[in-house]
Amino acid sequence: MGGSSGRPRPAIESVETGGRFEALVFGVFLKLLAIDRPRKRLLVWGLDLVACTMAVFLAFSLRVGALSFPFAPPMIFLGAAVPLFTAVFYWRHVYHSIFRYSGGRTIAQLATAVAIYSLPLLVVFLIIGIREIPRTVAFLQPMIFFLLVAAIRIGARYILTDLLNARGRGGKMKYVLVYGAGNAGQQLAMSSRHDPGLSVIGFLDDDARLDGQRLDGLPVYHSSALAKLIERVHVDMILLAMPNTSRARRAEIVSELRPFHVEVMTLPDLGQLVDGKVSVSDLRQIQIEDVLGRDAVQPNELLLSRTVVGKAVMVTGAGGSIGSELCRQIIALRPRMLVLVEMTEHALYLIEDELRAWLAANDQQIELVPELLSVTDTDGVERIFARYRPDTVFHAAAYKHVPLVEANPLNGLGNNVFGTLALARAARHHKVGRFILISTDKAVRPTNVMGASKRICELVLQAIAETIKHEGKGGEDDETIFSMVRFGNVLGSSGSVVPRFQQQIKAGGPVTLTHRDVTRYFMTIPEAAQLVMQAGAMATGGEVFVLDMGEPVRIFDLARTMIELAGLTVRDEARPDGDIEIVEIGLRPGEKLYEELLIGNTREPTQHAKIMRSAEHMIPEAELTSKLGQMREAIAAGQRDTALAIMRKLVPEYAPGNASGDAAAAG
Repeated sequence: MGGSSGRPRPAIESVETGGRFEALVFGVFLKLLAIDRPRKRLLVWGLDLVACTMAVFLAFSLRVGALSFPFAPPMIFLGAAVPLFTAVFYWRHVYHSIFRYSGGRTIAQLATAVAIYSLPLLVVFLIIGIREIPRTVAFLQPMIFFLLVAAIRIGARYILTDLLNARGRGGKMKYVLVYGAGNAGQQLAMSSRHDPGLSVIGFLDDDARLDGQRLDGLPVYHSSALAKLIERVHVDMILLAMPNTSRARRAEIVSELRPFHVEVMTLPDLGQLVDGKVSVSDLRQIQIEDVLGRDAVQPNELLLSRTVVGKAVMVTGAGGSIGSELCRQIIALRPRMLVLVEMTEHALYLIEDELRAWLAANDQQIELVPELLSVTDTDGVERIFARYRPDTVFHAAAYKHVPLVEANPLNGLGNNVFGTLALARAARHHKVGRFILISTDKAVRPTNVMGASKRICELVLQAIAETIKHEGKGGEDDETIFSMVRFGNVLGSSGSVVPRFQQQIKAGGPVTLTHRDVTRYFMTIPEAAQLVMQAGAMATGGEVFVLDMGEPVRIFDLARTMIELAGLTVRDEARPDGDIEIVEIGLRPGEKLYEELLIGNTREPTQHAKIMRSAEHMIPEAELTSKLGQMREAIAAGQRDTALAIMRKLVPEYAPGNASGDAAAAG
């Protein structure tokens, strides 16, 4: 690992680089592993035979208090003990256990078998008695025998897992510190013993009282000693075992670990662990949310349930990043029906299959309806609204990839704008209760077609909502409440920069970004979905809700952090021998450096700390309808320039080529 070479390894390094004796030992073990199972069992029986014999002579020695005594009495006892332990051990399946996985259950199984084995010995030699054989030998020998056979299995386990597998993998053992000496850390250290590629050499903890203590035989160090510890011993990886720790504290720890260039992995939140049990398989790479350090605000359960519980809910774009997370959270709130609208067959299959599995696992009877449909299909949209009569619609379907929409503006405008128009009109016609549009920060002073198309989608909903108010029907139960929720990048979404950086780091680089000064707001997908649902519940008609995205993140700093947390170093002018280079490839058409969430300066707080309300300019429905009619004709005729000219009239703040906002690097 970068930055760790040259430091002395723990004592275990001698196994990897040892001399002829170690090589001979490994050779013997490799040959033993190559034999078949019956011969392995015979070998183990032979070891137990040796242990039984030693236990007999040790028991006699302890009883008589001397090392010399007549040979015949021990042999008589041994003649009874050997067939007895052999029969009992085979009966209790002792020889079905695998040494390398020996643990508590194996020892318990041995204890039971030895206890059964000892009963006949006690009856014959202790109660009945045999001349020349001390009665207490029948009591001492089984205890010594148990200790010896247990030691054989535990010793073999550590030899096989910690030494043999390391040799078999070419010495690629990773030496690990577990950060967190609590219950999760202990479980993780224990689980790592079954992973031949990991060797835990100690624990780190913030509790000064634990400094210098030992846990499961391993030393515990205070976290402040990390720098000195890494200088003294070789550490390849640090495992964060703090599932209850806040995101802010986790970010602090991650920041402290960055300069040491060791690989850092972490456990997810405790709520994401099955039954609260921890294992190596639960570990994951450090994700951007671990670096951002922003704790999600607890959701308002009343707002979450207002538009969902007991209702028929429709989600468009149900197979996408935001749409699928909305579906997961909606179904957990027990709607009466959930309609999944998706134009991509595979994406629809995946989300339906996942949700049906959840329903079966939780014994729920919610009606789940998959609809393979494009939202631009006006007749199809009208059909599903008439059939399912949804109470709430979350509209997440859209083309969102900036460069692709820039290269295909007619398709981008046709799908985003006229799909939204078809849905909004059908929703009003069928008196849907609430219609929530998933918008984007790229709609604010857009520099690309995608952002401009989403701004037009907002204008469509604003115009219909304003018409409802002017007709005097605003707020009536039988009128649709239209609203929009605008936010920035979500972590892990399709096209996101984070998985792309991870792939590039894994491949050895370089890591590419469009510009070193690009900054982005980030939010997790679950948090964004929760806030969307809560914002929609607060709407009265026509509002644009803006989510508090926290502080913006410089993408260059993000790339550097991800490289360092992978245990590598950045190659640049200051460090030409670094592991991975960060390369700028230049802004592409429609990309900008900085993001904004508001067009104007009107921003009002709401009853949720992370959601703001904005009242922004709009276009009357009659005027908008006329312009959209012209745009539809231009798209149908393939008249790109005409369609874009109409788009500019509808979104006068559109400024192509202005490098002040989105970048494809941010996803």
